[in-house]
Amino acid sequence: MPPRPELAAELRRLHEDPQILVLVNVWDVGSARAVAAVGGTSALATASHAIAAAHGYPDGEQIPLDLHLAAIERIVAGVDLPVSADLEAGYGDPGETTRRAIAAGAVGANLEDERKPLAESVAAVEAVVAAREAEGTGFVLNARTDAILKAPQGTDPGVALADAMKRGQAYLSAGAECVFVPGVRDAATITALAAAFGPQKLSVLAGPGAPAITELERLGVARASIGPFGYRVALTALQDAAADLLAGGTLPAGVRVNAAP
Repeated sequence: MPPRPELAAELRRLHEDPQILVLVNVWDVGSARAVAAVGGTSALATASHAIAAAHGYPDGEQIPLDLHLAAIERIVAGVDLPVSADLEAGYGDPGETTRRAIAAGAVGANLEDERKPLAESVAAVEAVVAAREAEGTGFVLNARTDAILKAPQGTDPGVALADAMKRGQAYLSAGAECVFVPGVRDAATITALAAAFGPQKLSVLAGPGAPAITELERLGVARASIGPFGYRVALTALQDAAADLLAGGTLPAGVRVNAAP
């Protein structure tokens, strides 16, 4: 797919804007177009978990990379908005996977550290940065740390927070634009992370139990996404509709025939 530097520049601008960037994660062209049609949508992000599940694979780089990238490419081609791709941990070669994602049209990406040793995780971020420089794009890296989300059971919360801060600061120094810390919900932790990373650098998951978007913005969050929860919302609605129909009822009121133009 031909490069779209203007979309990369727009995604970078959205990250730098003081207003929080809200990304509703999508998994195919239909979901991408449905979200893109909602007023206020300025960019999209893919959800690797949802893409894998939609193709019948478990999460965690179990879907073949070629299939995953093909789904991303179709999403990019189906909308006229910046698309940030969830590249999981880089499929064994973060630099090459980034290069291929850029070729598919993505103008940004998530890269998770899986709590690997810090030096190894920083090297992965550096590989992504080197790939984007080699490709000459403004690719925006949202470096994810699982220091809190996947901390071993019994880990002191303060220790996990300190690890997340250390990792995030290292990723920013290595060239990431933003640090994604899933698993944080309380205001004190979010405030501490925002202060540790600096203005417009903290990305969080706006999943169940998280503060409202307006509160996240007040706490200093730059970017909020919903990961696989959009997919789960859609399947929940489908299951509920199926249950009503099988019980002898009708489709719910308000179903839009043009929800995915």
